[in-house]
Amino acid sequence: MEIEDIERWSDELARLCTLVGPRFGRSEPRERVLGYVRGLLAPLERKNGWTVAEHAGAACPDGMQRLLRTARWDADGVRDDVRGYVADRLGEPGGVLIADGTGFVKKGRHSAGVHRQYTGTSGKIDNCQVGVFLAYASAKGRALIDRELYLPESWTDDRARCRRAGIPDGVAFSTKPAQALAMIARALDAGMPAGWVTADEEFGQNPAFRKGLLARRMPFVLATRCDDRLPCPDRRRRQAKTVAAVVPAAAWERRSAGDGARGQRLYDWSLVELDPAGLPAGWAHRLLLRRATRPNDKGEYEVAYYRCAAPAHTSFAELIRVAGIRWCVEECFQLAKNEAGLDHYQVRDYTAWYRHITGSMLAAAFLTVTRSEHTAKGAT
Repeated sequence: MEIEDIERWSDELARLCTLVGPRFGRSEPRERVLGYVRGLLAPLERKNGWTVAEHAGAACPDGMQRLLRTARWDADGVRDDVRGYVADRLGEPGGVLIADGTGFVKKGRHSAGVHRQYTGTSGKIDNCQVGVFLAYASAKGRALIDRELYLPESWTDDRARCRRAGIPDGVAFSTKPAQALAMIARALDAGMPAGWVTADEEFGQNPAFRKGLLARRMPFVLATRCDDRLPCPDRRRRQAKTVAAVVPAAAWERRSAGDGARGQRLYDWSLVELDPAGLPAGWAHRLLLRRATRPNDKGEYEVAYYRCAAPAHTSFAELIRVAGIRWCVEECFQLAKNEAGLDHYQVRDYTAWYRHITGSMLAAAFLTVTRSEHTAKGAT
């Protein structure tokens, strides 16, 4: 690593914070945000108000706490700037929008949205907050570009509890798929260069989510469960596992789902036509099947299922590419949590949650863009 590279990256981070500067009402928080983001990027064991303030040279965390809680600035505007930054530096026409959620395990019951609910973070039902996120992925890189805090009905039905956590009275209950659909609409309305949407079963199983994408003529590859009842060409509905069971051996092809930590991720794939009723003219409705190449401990070959809707000329290889990209959101979460303090916050307030998460997204996007451009420079 060259000194010139470090200086250039430091200057680039300063320019990025200058880009979001107009979102801040006064000079104090405008100047402090650079110190906050630098603290999130620093090799600190925990990135909370005290440690980030200390890294910035402050004697106490009061200034950083004001930045998150009471200072006047527009976190949604900064989110839009982060999305635009990612579009400018990583955008490609074949880019993919990925919806997913992640949990933030918490103690107590006062943090906004905290509830006993399932989270993949711990792999069980836990006392946690859940954030719904939208990531963007292209051949240049991937980054988180939007976020919403999921509020269970136990919260939205208790307005007094909401007020104590700083949740505005106008914030009503919204399902995770509805939150994801709203984020996708924001990205598309802003001109994000995306050609696809992909997501896991929680979103793929939701009819309103699929209909919302079709209304925007947005192609998708959405994971679904084995018991999802699918419309077949004979107008009968069959479970996905039933459809997969009768696919002939010759219809499976071994292909890569893209590079993984251990090289190419090879699976056997097959594609089954479904009833296209309700899709835009010229579109096809298909079930994409992904089968493991080796049996599990029970001697079974695990199968994953994806509902696909796209123009009929879309190739088998393109559907596999999009299905394989969905794992990138996990990489985004890992980077944001490990390197940009996404889950290191100690705030309870609704507004403070959005502000910290947005700052972490900005820091993580900077890391991704820097890595992408440094890699491209080395390849030339």
